[in-house]
Amino acid sequence: MKIAVDAMGGDHAPQAIVEGVMLAKQDFPEIEFLLYGKESEIKKYVTDETNITIIHTDEKINSDDEPVKAIRRKKTASMVLAAQAVKNGEADAIFSAGNTGALLAAGLFIVGRIKNVERPGLMSTLPVIGQPDGGFDMLDLGANADNKPEHLVQYAVLGSFYAEKVRNITKPRVALLNNGSEETKGSELTKKAFELLSEEEGIHFIGNVEARDLLSGAADVVVTDGFTGNAVLKSIEGTALNMMGLLKSSILAEGFKGKMGALLLKNALRGMKDEMDYSKHGGAVLFGLKAPVIKTHGSTGPEAVRYTIRQIHTMLKTEVVPQLVRYYEAKE
Repeated sequence: MKIAVDAMGGDHAPQAIVEGVMLAKQDFPEIEFLLYGKESEIKKYVTDETNITIIHTDEKINSDDEPVKAIRRKKTASMVLAAQAVKNGEADAIFSAGNTGALLAAGLFIVGRIKNVERPGLMSTLPVIGQPDGGFDMLDLGANADNKPEHLVQYAVLGSFYAEKVRNITKPRVALLNNGSEETKGSELTKKAFELLSEEEGIHFIGNVEARDLLSGAADVVVTDGFTGNAVLKSIEGTALNMMGLLKSSILAEGFKGKMGALLLKNALRGMKDEMDYSKHGGAVLFGLKAPVIKTHGSTGPEAVRYTIRQIHTMLKTEVVPQLVRYYEAKE
């Protein structure tokens, strides 16, 4: 297994990225890592050179770069070189904590779509409250702002495939995100998508799901258009962060008694925080491409990188992408 790493992508690169790789090496000594970026900076954090190759480049894609232009103009950027390595068969997967739009563009234009997959979707595994080891896969989370009903059906197939092959869920329950559970609710997009999903063979479609029920485990796979999916994801992130902040400020406002109570609840509070941390499931997958392309959060730390590499390892070990290729070939 070889993983191409954009070592210069992210708010804390290359330190957080390389330190995460070092942690993952302990879990998966069989993986070879190709680290793309400024060699002198990367080497500061490499504690074990076994199965590590550094490919030097001074160029990188910045967070404020226009994605498609950056991919086309910055030919030697760390992200572009890593994607090229996957395209050329020198690596089996790529991940980056850098510019999301640029990584999506690199995945589409360099790595390439699987034949008959019209719109690859950006997918994350999000937490289910009360089920620390559970979760649900949601897509599209922003790869495509505008979608047709047929695209949502394809997302259902992709998400169901990932849930079954990678997360070992038998007959995953697929739901359509909507503003009501009734079949007649929603926009023209969701009404038509509901009709098509109901007729799609090979998936276990259970109907509509409302946003308020997402974290309760109502479905294993949730599909929506990219604009809505991105807004919902950021709402979940923002709510979790603000609730933790509100809880902290409320405790501090109670003075000594509040601090004593917090001390007694320390383990429970830590558990709540960990339960809402979806980075333990790995990064966001641009699913439907010829190889795994994974996006981690820009502010990611070493542990999150470790989880992402674990996710990639599972994807490669289960050969989910080759299986997806064969699935779509069989549908021709």
